[in-house]
Amino acid sequence: MPRPPSAMRRQILDSALRLFAEHGFRGTSLHDIAVEAHCSKASLLYHFTGKDAILTELLTPPAESLTAMVEELAALDGDQAVETAVTVYVGLAMRFHLEVKIIFAELPEMLGHPVLAVIPRAVDQLAAALAGRSEEPRAHVRAQMVIGGVAVTVAADVDAPPGTMRAELIQGSLRTLGHTTG
Repeated sequence: MPRPPSAMRRQILDSALRLFAEHGFRGTSLHDIAVEAHCSKASLLYHFTGKDAILTELLTPPAESLTAMVEELAALDGDQAVETAVTVYVGLAMRFHLEVKIIFAELPEMLGHPVLAVIPRAVDQLAAALAGRSEEPRAHVRAQMVIGGVAVTVAADVDAPPGTMRAELIQGSLRTLGHTTG
């Protein structure tokens, strides 16, 4: 049964997120997380059944947000789909940049995680929206370039203020997709 949220639980999650992003999921032990969170391993295990449970809790919000994005994009076509897809995707990628970094660091293993089962369908739906629902192969190539480029950029720890990062990712994505930016 899940435990109620607490300051210690949040501290454990924040510590695990930082450590997983820096050292990878496999490269981080429960002991490492407990030390970083300033708690005992017993306290950590009171809040979580193990490292997989921590990872599941960390990856659930991005997976849920990806699902919500797909639902939002489903009703859009053409330029509206492209512009909304770019803006929402860049926002999600920036919001969950450490989670993206974790996923990329151990991509094959991470994609097998049950919480991330939504990713392949969501990427397909995002690509369709980024392509403006076009059937042209070049539109799909550009869409995949944006998906990969945004993800790699937010996972790379580029030293840029968030506002600059967001603006450049959106403008660069729209240019890649062949849309003029203002």
